Amino acid sequence: MPQKPPTSHIEEANRRLLATLPFHDVQDFEDAQRGFIAALDPAIVKDAAGGTVWDGESYNFLTGDAPASVNPSLWRQSLLVNKQGLFEIVEGIYQVRGLDLSHITFVESDSGIIVIDPLISTETAAAALALYREHRGDRKVVAVIYTHSHADHFGGVFGVASQADVDAGRIQVIAPEGFVAHAVSENVFAGTAMGRRAGYMYGAALARGPLGQVGAGLGQTTSTGEVGLIVPTLDIRTTGETHVVDGIEIEFQMAPGSEAPAEMHFYFPKFRALCMAENASHTLHNILTLRGALVRDPNMWSAYLTEAIARYGAKSDVVFASHHWPTWGTERGIAYLREQRDIYAYLHDQTLRMMNQGFTGPEIAETIQLPPALENAWNARGYYGSVSHNVKAIYQRYMGWFDGNPARLWPHPPAEQAQRYVAAIGGVDRVVELAQAAFDEGDYRWAATLLDHVIFTDATHQPTRDLLADTLEQLAYGSENGVWRNFFLSGATELRDGNFGTPASPNAPAVVAQLSPQQLFASLALSVNGPRAWDLDLALDVTFTDLDVNYRVTLRNGVLISQQQPTDDTAGASLTLTKLRMLALLGGDLASPGVEIGGDPAVLQSLLGVLEPGNPAFNIVEP
Repeated sequence: MPQKPPTSHIEEANRRLLATLPFHDVQDFEDAQRGFIAALDPAIVKDAAGGTVWDGESYNFLTGDAPASVNPSLWRQSLLVNKQGLFEIVEGIYQVRGLDLSHITFVESDSGIIVIDPLISTETAAAALALYREHRGDRKVVAVIYTHSHADHFGGVFGVASQADVDAGRIQVIAPEGFVAHAVSENVFAGTAMGRRAGYMYGAALARGPLGQVGAGLGQTTSTGEVGLIVPTLDIRTTGETHVVDGIEIEFQMAPGSEAPAEMHFYFPKFRALCMAENASHTLHNILTLRGALVRDPNMWSAYLTEAIARYGAKSDVVFASHHWPTWGTERGIAYLREQRDIYAYLHDQTLRMMNQGFTGPEIAETIQLPPALENAWNARGYYGSVSHNVKAIYQRYMGWFDGNPARLWPHPPAEQAQRYVAAIGGVDRVVELAQAAFDEGDYRWAATLLDHVIFTDATHQPTRDLLADTLEQLAYGSENGVWRNFFLSGATELRDGNFGTPASPNAPAVVAQLSPQQLFASLALSVNGPRAWDLDLALDVTFTDLDVNYRVTLRNGVLISQQQPTDDTAGASLTLTKLRMLALLGGDLASPGVEIGGDPAVLQSLLGVLEPGNPAFNIVEP
């Protein structure tokens, strides 16, 4: 169905914003263009089969002033993020931007290059390396550094390195302690739910353009190629730990539990350059990402930034990260880090202050005010995270979902609650009438709330679907936050055109393959349909021949428990195979060779019979 133009209410709100923020400040545009060497032309990356995994050309509409359908502050950010190509940060450090959600950095060493954060996909990382080599020479990769455990910082590793070269010691892979466990668990344990919601978050199914997806604030969108993972050969464990990699000295600062559960910053004395991973970027980041994750700790986050300023600020000529553009100059770099530090500290401290005065998360989110210096700092604007949802996340971190009001302790679930609201208001037609009035007055938040109740009462009611889609669209046009815009537009798209599922899955085979046996069984336990397994009482011994370990797996009371222990004759059945063959078996391959079953085969069949995979197309905007 066709999209609608912005209403006069949204046009006026966007015009007002132009007068309230310092759009005359163009320093970011100078920094984003500084050191430019060459662009990939055309900015399209394909996979081996000819499919497009990255289409930078689809953002060519990003030029000039903001159209009425895009918040002008978000438009400004998208113009900056869309700058693509190879850039020199300082002589010896080069960065390719605009070929994925994140950036890849190349540090020239004595005999080759150190690669920092090889993007999401094999194909985009390979294209970035080729662009670098075209202009800087065919230098070999001697090391790869993962700054943290999110897929956009390791997934493209096979585009710059091979497992064989790592195994032979020709390439070192460096990461913070705990990297593999967190990288794997985040993408597998809740991967189906996160992947579905990530489709909304990054606007993966949306058309690009002034009425559609214009970016995600942190980057434009995610690539859709092959995701890989090579296990690190060196774990960084302590702040101040220093290593020399092919002649380049690197000092590391640990930052676990900040933007990622395993994360680190590092400093290059030779270049007077500080890499801040993803803890300092040109946006307010997420305390709780809308795709879903554990709530992050803004108090620790700000403390790590304070430590980075103290340890490295005065001796850094440039601060760079794996998103956005660098900040040059010692004084400017320190000021930038202080603003980033202050926004997280302020949100944390003021949320707790107001929480301790009795305010709830939504109340704090509506009333909190930022200091003028932070309100007008472009790097602290809410393009990816937002003050609103970050405040609610901080409240959740300390207090949980319940706000303490007993009337809200045991509400009906959404569908049952919706039916009662709609009946109390006077029926579907009356609710839609009120929602239309709210829409006409420009109160899109209230219109969306009313229509949400109708959808969860009768999802087939076409006038409601049409009006809610129009309402979400207007909320999108006014959003400064790129992720909010994408969520609103994705909801409108599904109401009009149907469920688009999960465009890109986070639990790629190469990531799943790194599951430890304990993680593998833990993920298995998450897929047991409890009620169907209530009456089962079984034990299965599993021997992994490639790892030379044995596990006893039991299923009782709908709970799957695994323990490493020697096999014996008390289990109902036994299974002997490699870990990869186990993954294939759990994926449905029972017939291929490589599996030895002992005892009663019905035990394995009973276990497999109660496993229930996730649904990558579950409903979000309707019941």
